[in-house]
Amino acid sequence: MKLRYFAWVREKTGVSEEEIDLPANVATVSDVIAWLKTRGPEFEHAFKNSEAVRAAIDMSHVEQTHSVSDAHEIAFFPPVTGG
Repeated sequence: MKLRYFAWVREKTGVSEEEIDLPANVATVSDVIAWLKTRGPEFEHAFKNSEAVRAAIDMSHVEQTHSVSDAHEIAFFPPVTGG
């Protein structure tokens, strides 16, 4: 599975994208975030305020409760603002 990081999430993790194998117990976007936080201080820092992080699975915005079982790509990014 490909994980992609945008804006300040990318800046804090130091990674723009990576190919990973998720652990078997990771079922939702929220689980992915919890697992990412265990990967090191840069990920813990990037996802510290995880409720502010938005996610998209295969280019469609999803809630953090969404299943990742069929995902090919998960993107993480800050809230988008504009006018």
